[in-house]
Amino acid sequence: MNSDQPELAAFVGLDWADEEHAVCLRVAETGKVHVSKIKQKPESLREWVEGLRNEFGGQKIGIAVEKSRGGLIHALMEYEFLILYPINPKALAKYRESVCVSGAKDDPSDAALLMDLIYCHRDRFRPWYPDTVATRKIQMLSEYRRDLVNDQTARTNRLEALLKGYYPQALNLVGDLNTVLACNFLSRWPSLPSLQKAKPAQLRKFYLDHGCRRAEIIEQRIEEIRKAQPLTEDDAVIHTSVLMVQSTVNELHVLITAIKQFEQELEIAFGQHPDHELFESFPGAGPVMAPRLLAAMGSDRTRFETAVEVQQFSGIAPVTRKSGRMHYVQRRYACPRFIRQSFHEWSRLSIRFSVWAAAYYEYQRGKGKGHHAAIRALAFKWIRIVFHCWKERVPYNEQIYLDALQRSKPAWAVQAGIIKKVA
Repeated sequence: MNSDQPELAAFVGLDWADEEHAVCLRVAETGKVHVSKIKQKPESLREWVEGLRNEFGGQKIGIAVEKSRGGLIHALMEYEFLILYPINPKALAKYRESVCVSGAKDDPSDAALLMDLIYCHRDRFRPWYPDTVATRKIQMLSEYRRDLVNDQTARTNRLEALLKGYYPQALNLVGDLNTVLACNFLSRWPSLPSLQKAKPAQLRKFYLDHGCRRAEIIEQRIEEIRKAQPLTEDDAVIHTSVLMVQSTVNELHVLITAIKQFEQELEIAFGQHPDHELFESFPGAGPVMAPRLLAAMGSDRTRFETAVEVQQFSGIAPVTRKSGRMHYVQRRYACPRFIRQSFHEWSRLSIRFSVWAAAYYEYQRGKGKGHHAAIRALAFKWIRIVFHCWKERVPYNEQIYLDALQRSKPAWAVQAGIIKKVA
């Protein structure tokens, strides 16, 4: 058993359900097993936890719960005597198949399997300890912001498709659809006939009020509006499309406002975090990506012992499968998607700001790799650098890394010409 595993007075498997949770508890000293249920109420959960505290005198108790049950983990992490072991749902499913070949499944049996996992195989699972409040706040703000951006993208795609069907001129007249200008324009003039009724003075004032200061562009748009011809005059298409555009624009306006609010909160929270200078130092890590990198790594320096752990946990490291003569490497799918996206998207941005990152990306493309495969290879290298800076609490310095490349002289760096090959 790993030396960092705490001594436990009891092992608990807790299977979450909509109405009540199934519990399987094994006493470490006697081996006695208790099965019970908890109602899906905060009061019931708190009462159960306090009962455990009293029964075992505040000794450490290990609780295994499926990793996907975030709300339950958030409720349990408030108690210092509970040691949490989040279990990947896929790991539980495979374990269930190994001990129950019939495929039978219910909540009490899953609770027993969760308990058995940490009782028999605890050395394979690392206890999970909550990060600082400041770090968790940044993690949640970053993820929620990304969810809102995804919603915004879905609405702008829908809006673009609608406009192409009856009012394509609007796409040139408003520019980016995910802006306040576009929302206000389409709310005021949701069809070409309504737009062509507007006076030139009204249009000039609208553009000026929304930050468009170039007179020649405004006049060009006014002339385009005057000469525009409708794509269709079918009232069924126009009427229903206008209703849908107005509904979508209202949703989009709310999302734009919400994203801006989240970004303001994120800027404040990130600026107050003790690690903000470290993550700001990475090339291309601006006001969005720097907090996401912090969210991916956290502030607990004992969480990861090696860079390989981060590469595997994030899903950037590929999976190798071998069996006899069979040997192939594939992308890793079982990982936190948001963290994988964070490293992938930031690595793509770093190409514009880092000399060696751009060279390494081109080297990978030259080997025949596709764009995303080359970005993953770059992210794999970046994680080693990020891990070192994070572990040592030192900001990134491009010149220091270039000097290191000069000493090690990897083939790709020599080929790219960013270092000199010594004869």
